[in-house]
Amino acid sequence: MKEMTVVICNYNYERFLAEAIDSALAQDYANTKVILIDDGSVDGSRAIVESYGARITSVFKENGGQVSAYNLGLQLVETDYVLFLDSDDVLYPGAVTEVMQRFTQENLAKVQFRLDVIDQASKLTGVYVPHSGVDGDCRGYLLGGWLYPSPPASGNAYNVSALRQIFPVPETPENRYGADFYAIYGAALVGPISTIPKSLGGYRVQHGEGASFANSDDTNKAPKAFTLRWRTLRKIASERLGLQLPPDFHDFAHEKAYFCSSVYRASLTNRWRWMFRDSHAYLHSIVANPFWSITKKVGTLTLSSLCLVPYSPISDFAVRYISNPMARHGTR
Repeated sequence: MKEMTVVICNYNYERFLAEAIDSALAQDYANTKVILIDDGSVDGSRAIVESYGARITSVFKENGGQVSAYNLGLQLVETDYVLFLDSDDVLYPGAVTEVMQRFTQENLAKVQFRLDVIDQASKLTGVYVPHSGVDGDCRGYLLGGWLYPSPPASGNAYNVSALRQIFPVPETPENRYGADFYAIYGAALVGPISTIPKSLGGYRVQHGEGASFANSDDTNKAPKAFTLRWRTLRKIASERLGLQLPPDFHDFAHEKAYFCSSVYRASLTNRWRWMFRDSHAYLHSIVANPFWSITKKVGTLTLSSLCLVPYSPISDFAVRYISNPMARHGTR
């Protein structure tokens, strides 16, 4: 039986850390190992980690950011497969078993699965991510500049040999975070992926029901970071794989962050100005999206148009609904 390693990367998440570790240890797949990398936490994380003793392999390093933690994790992993679990997320007990069934059936670079959105108290919100899935070779989409639908970090498991063609990723002051971006899209440049269409874990959203991007309340910083990561991935793909990614990429999650920052709580004049002057990339990410059905495209366009109504409670609700899964709580 092949082995899987769950690597938990932690920085100052003592509040949720034990729940993440317990979920990794509770996997019903017997050959599951757990490595905990603490990235220089200054809270009570160390005491929590040490309380598990030999049940997990623990490493305490100086703070270097998520990229450095992923780089180190891939150095330490001795199994054929790895899953990077964020320390505020959880896995359901059968997650690794289902993932390994896919890996043993096909020669895959990555297996991904849905995550239920949970709140800070670990309660289900009734929402899950992502709402679209893909199977097979996604390299063509990436070479065309399209980022395929993927869950956040904890909803992805990888063939270690595939990731090692992408990692280590350069560690710079500007590139400390977003290691999952390189893993998610880099792995797809190496081999096919498979999507399990059910939730196998929980993704914690901590910014309530406002407008946010990728679990971040900074709607300006996050999309700019995506652009930097794409440039870095282009360089890695060219130098290590001999593949030429285009200068720009298309991704609804990225464009909706600009949409959010431009129209949320903006005046009616500014909202209409955005629509006529700056909405091209946003609308293109909907209309030309190769992963969406016609129904989803029409629904998203209709919802987006509500940002132009004069009544701000309606327009702001529409933006929150589009940008943040937590805003959909109670509407399903």
